[in-house]
Amino acid sequence: MADIKKMIEEIKELTVVELNDLVKAIEEEFGVSAAAPVAVAAVAGGAAAPAAEEKTEFKVSIKSVGADKIGAIKAVREFTTLGLGEAKALVESNGVIKENATKEEADKIIARFKEIGAEVVAE
Repeated sequence: MADIKKMIEEIKELTVVELNDLVKAIEEEFGVSAAAPVAVAAVAGGAAAPAAEEKTEFKVSIKSVGADKIGAIKAVREFTTLGLGEAKALVESNGVIKENATKEEADKIIARFKEIGAEVVAE
């Protein structure tokens, strides 16, 4: 049997594009859809979650690139394993830079993008 913890650690290291490809491959292989279980889990988890719980994981997304598009592409590459073309596409689509980022990682990314005049949000 596969080592589940090792698999989870490997998944954590995937880029957004690689993770998207993995989800599509699993959906095709097993004939399932990731959308329905996620919606059900969100509804069930939302009712039971305590309101005072502090958020520990963040999704960091580009809100606006600003004037320095090339700087934004370089910054995306600093925080991801994306190639030049993928980083450019992410910047142009105001995509997600990093999912499941810690507070410290999110703060670093926000500070770096602020330096180049771009705006990112951590949700």
